[in-house]
Amino acid sequence: MAEKEEVAPVAEAAAEQAPPKKKAKAKAKDPAKAQAPAEGGESSGQRKQRGRSMRGLSKRHAANLKLIEKDKKHPLPDALKLLKQLTKGTKFDQTVNIVMHLGIDPKNADQMIRGAVSLPRGIGKKKRVIAFVDGNEADEARAAGAVEVGVDELIKKVNDGWTDFDVAIAHPRTMGKVGKLGRVLGPQGKMPTPKSGTVTADIAKAVTEFAAGKIEFRNDAGGNVHAVVGKASFADADLSENIESFVGHIRRLKPSTSKGHYIKKVCISGTMSPAIELEVVQ
Repeated sequence: MAEKEEVAPVAEAAAEQAPPKKKAKAKAKDPAKAQAPAEGGESSGQRKQRGRSMRGLSKRHAANLKLIEKDKKHPLPDALKLLKQLTKGTKFDQTVNIVMHLGIDPKNADQMIRGAVSLPRGIGKKKRVIAFVDGNEADEARAAGAVEVGVDELIKKVNDGWTDFDVAIAHPRTMGKVGKLGRVLGPQGKMPTPKSGTVTADIAKAVTEFAAGKIEFRNDAGGNVHAVVGKASFADADLSENIESFVGHIRRLKPSTSKGHYIKKVCISGTMSPAIELEVVQ
């Protein structure tokens, strides 16, 4: 009996020294305290309120939309007058874009629309052109306006990440080396190709044309072709000449396998203006 009596005090002493057991359930946090900001800070709810919410149409854009009649096709002279009205009031000279919806099958390789064209009045912007060429053509390309010229050194420079140019032109004899840049230039649409006129033996002519604003185009997955046709500050006659030239060029590229209406819809717009649909003769 004495041993049992001695064990009890030892057990009680051990229980007193043992750390208290954690409670099974923590106290529920007070929602008000949980949302209360720390000193000098702010709650997550307040941070969300400070963030910029989704914006609707600007007053300017909403006013411009009222000037356009839905589904109305405009003769080119009327469309240009309306375009000039829509592009007023901005702090920069808006670029005029054209979009042509074509009756082609983009999945059919025979119906791809791709190429390059020099517009008669230019596009109001000079382009930075590089040329993959050596020998005498290198001097000619540099004299024509190329910002960089060469083969091995230029390929290494581009492969290392330098892409501060708009167009790359290559001589056919250099394409065996330039082809290695496909992974770099391909996704940016800057890879030289014969179809776009950027692989050519007449390097000087190509550099001159592209530096002056020769544009490249290619249909997208929806059968649309996008291009720049000038600036809003251009005279109506100059914009009209560029637009008619581009539409005529695309019309001449109609694939023989394309059936039905080829040019389904043509729209022009400024950088910050709604689209205006044009009347187009098939």
